[in-house]
Amino acid sequence: MSRFVPWSLWLAIVGTFLGIVLSGAVAEDGPGPALVYTAFVLAFATVGALVASRQPRNAIGWILLGASFAYTFGGLSEWLHGREGAGMTVLTWVGTWIWIAGMGPAVTFGLLLFPDGRLPSRRWRAVGWLAAVANGLLVAAIALAPGRLEDTAIENPLGLEAAPGLPDAMAIAGGIGMLVAFLCSIASLFARFRRARSVERQQLKWLTYTAALVGVALLLAAVIESLVGERAVNLTNLIVTLALAAVPIAMGIAILRHRLYDIDVVINRTLVYGALTATLATGYLVSVLLIGLAVGRSGLAVAVSTLAVAALFRPARTWIQAAVDRRFYRRRYDAAQTLEAFSARLRDELDLDALRGEIRSVVGDTVQPAHFSLWLRR
Repeated sequence: MSRFVPWSLWLAIVGTFLGIVLSGAVAEDGPGPALVYTAFVLAFATVGALVASRQPRNAIGWILLGASFAYTFGGLSEWLHGREGAGMTVLTWVGTWIWIAGMGPAVTFGLLLFPDGRLPSRRWRAVGWLAAVANGLLVAAIALAPGRLEDTAIENPLGLEAAPGLPDAMAIAGGIGMLVAFLCSIASLFARFRRARSVERQQLKWLTYTAALVGVALLLAAVIESLVGERAVNLTNLIVTLALAAVPIAMGIAILRHRLYDIDVVINRTLVYGALTATLATGYLVSVLLIGLAVGRSGLAVAVSTLAVAALFRPARTWIQAAVDRRFYRRRYDAAQTLEAFSARLRDELDLDALRGEIRSVVGDTVQPAHFSLWLRR
């Protein structure tokens, strides 16, 4: 029964969204947006179903399922815009506020309860109540706003015509409360990390890594829109949506502990190849510009710049890898340097007593064991 409910929800969510996609409603902007939005829904729904079916008492799985359901229901109501009937009025009205009802808990309780589905301590209950009340105020503000429903000709059936200022006041209070709850939820992750042990620290690293990806995506989207303008809105939406789709995947890896300790390798590779890409791209553009100014616009500048970047790839990668290891993985870097130096001395060492002391010192510096024993065959 515990597995049946989440996977039934998953089937309903994914089936509905794929039906919307196949109808052509999402594919009007091309296949790219359709694929990205489908990946977004699949990530939230699949990870939510996996966590909810394996750890039904962990609220994270149900929160992710709720977010994917809200996103899909909003897409369904938008797809059915323009159709008539009392049922369509109710569907459109629900579609205007359900997205905040699903996404609000994901950005507050999803962080506050990560990774075990429980609060860090009882002192954080106030943040949970604040998030719930703020989310409720935002939903009520949208649901009770008088006038026409957004992007439709339908009048809000529950609009407060007698008190038009009340929904605005609830929206302001709910927005402020949601912002405070979101910041406190982030603070709860730092509180967890300070007292966490090895496993929980790795879990928090996965979430931190994807949060950094979302931050980079938002920064990149802002830069693109400032340079290109509103023409790039669709592109920036795709970039941010794809980055957000990585968050539930990281949560699933962390909660289910699948390849949990690979996060250090992932972070290392991201830092190295991100810096390498930025370095080579900058070098290529600068060399094309300088050579173009020297010899004029021709294919020579592009050819020379391409060859230079190809030649710089390996030494640049080696230098950046060493810099990242020195800065972010100092213990591992020091251990590698110690082993390299020991290997060089080992070739010339003949005294067994000196070798025994050398091995003890190297093992103590690199592995730092609680106990060390050495047997030498006579």
